[in-house]
Amino acid sequence: MAIPVAQMWAVSSYVLKKRMAGIKKYPLVLMLEPLFRCNLACAGCGKVQYPPHILKKQLTVEECLAAMDEIMCPIVCVPGGEPLLHKDMPKIIEGLVERKRFVYLCTNALELKNRIDEFKPSVHFAFAVHLDGQREHHDYSVCRDGSYDIAVEGIKEARKRGFRVITNSTLFDGADPNSARAFFDEMMGMGVEGMTISPGYSYEKAPDQDHFMGRAKTRKLFRGMLSNRKSSWKFNMSPLFLEFLMGERHYECTPWGMPCFSIFGWQKPCYLMQEGYADSYQELLDSTNWENYGASSGNPKCANCMVSCGYEATAVMDGFSSWKGFFAMAKGTFSLYKDKAALKLLEQPAKPAQRPAPLVKIKEPEPALEEVGV
Repeated sequence: MAIPVAQMWAVSSYVLKKRMAGIKKYPLVLMLEPLFRCNLACAGCGKVQYPPHILKKQLTVEECLAAMDEIMCPIVCVPGGEPLLHKDMPKIIEGLVERKRFVYLCTNALELKNRIDEFKPSVHFAFAVHLDGQREHHDYSVCRDGSYDIAVEGIKEARKRGFRVITNSTLFDGADPNSARAFFDEMMGMGVEGMTISPGYSYEKAPDQDHFMGRAKTRKLFRGMLSNRKSSWKFNMSPLFLEFLMGERHYECTPWGMPCFSIFGWQKPCYLMQEGYADSYQELLDSTNWENYGASSGNPKCANCMVSCGYEATAVMDGFSSWKGFFAMAKGTFSLYKDKAALKLLEQPAKPAQRPAPLVKIKEPEPALEEVGV
């Protein structure tokens, strides 16, 4: 099983306590962004386009731990930017683990081998390595040649030292489902604990705006990719969320379920959109007009979004809030999702949407609206 039993217990008991207390809006995962600085400039990323004086700023250890103490949800994801560029990241992780939170440090792994000695293995801590597919596809996605091989070396070193390791993949228009399935085989062969996957979000600041998917294309891609799966594949995420991506479930977004805290404060309304900031999580809840967000709101910024940070919280809460949801989640954990019709999707040639673009050569790491009929 890709998710530790201790984590499943922590999440299920947390959700049940909130439900029994009648609390409808609560955090499930803290998206803790200690800095925006990065050693990559991915074409589909909208998180690092800031002026130099902003990129130089970062949260202190005390600010990071205070954010967790404020909401005390069971899981913390530490994205960026690149977290391993923060000199005090080991202290941040240590403080979160001491609080018995389940911590996922999201990294492109370019600095992983250089800094791995500063971290300690724990059931409460995992490296979530960003890999967007097989070697050629990943290097193209992150606009840097050689990054896949460096990341793989980091994964192998972390596994050798006893660390939990998962992969984190973002898929865009033109992704080849057959290549993605081969990538799943490669990752399982390396001994990663599990994989997370999600469609990309159309960040306004992303340099490349041409290959974000609408909902119809997302469902088609994920149905072909995740149906008829192999029993060896392990996913470190809710099976109900994966069913949502495959078009088998309808969910509404739960933007408050994975709140983002950065140098600016608590981001409104979610991890993906920047429409103001609050000084506290409670202020975020009280001052945000939640009816203006989500696919059913009519907000064009939300129309095509099916990203995990908005919808996986919905799926998790669904899975642990009733016996029906729990049994559906248990069934999905072990199902191979046999689907003869989906096999035909794998026979269709992939149509890459990316424009040719130069890659940066490296040897060592350096410090829309709903679519119809698609």
